Amino acid sequence: MSDQEHKEMEMDKDIPRQEMENDSLEGTKINENDSQNSENDKVNSELEEVKEELTKEKNNFLRLFAEFENYKKRTSKERIELFSTANKELMTVLLPILDDFERGLKEIEKSSDAALLQGMQLIYNKFKNTLSQKGLKEMEVKQGDVFDAEIHEAITQIPAPSKKLKGKIIDTVEKGYKLGDTIIRFPKVVLGN
Repeated sequence: MSDQEHKEMEMDKDIPRQEMENDSLEGTKINENDSQNSENDKVNSELEEVKEELTKEKNNFLRLFAEFENYKKRTSKERIELFSTANKELMTVLLPILDDFERGLKEIEKSSDAALLQGMQLIYNKFKNTLSQKGLKEMEVKQGDVFDAEIHEAITQIPAPSKKLKGKIIDTVEKGYKLGDTIIRFPKVVLGN
């Protein structure tokens, strides 16, 4: 065998060796690509989990924030109601005194002592103005008004003096009062039958 043939044989032997080396390099590259793909899949799945968790926490935060806002509104409304009706007990105790004062003034008007009447009217007006400043309002009920069971208290019925007053309010026995928008004493009325 000549040298050239020998070299050709050697080259033929080298070709499969090179092909094998190339194949193993490609296999390594494929394995590297597979491992990179699986790592990418892991990272993507972890990223999705983090996004879902973030969305869930964001929704929880929004719900909590909304609940807190509702709580603030509710407590401020309750506080306003408390302030407007804080004097309710005191006012209900003072109403009979106010009634007595009015009855006393009517009796003093019958007497001839003008100085006494003027002094009592000053005290009465001051007392009534102070109660008004604290939120007390007198409920206006006139003869001929329609009876409403939600805002009036009927104590008796009498024959109506005219057909117009039948089933309507004829007289007010005791005045009604509101504290803010809350009725603290219903007006006691007489109805026409």
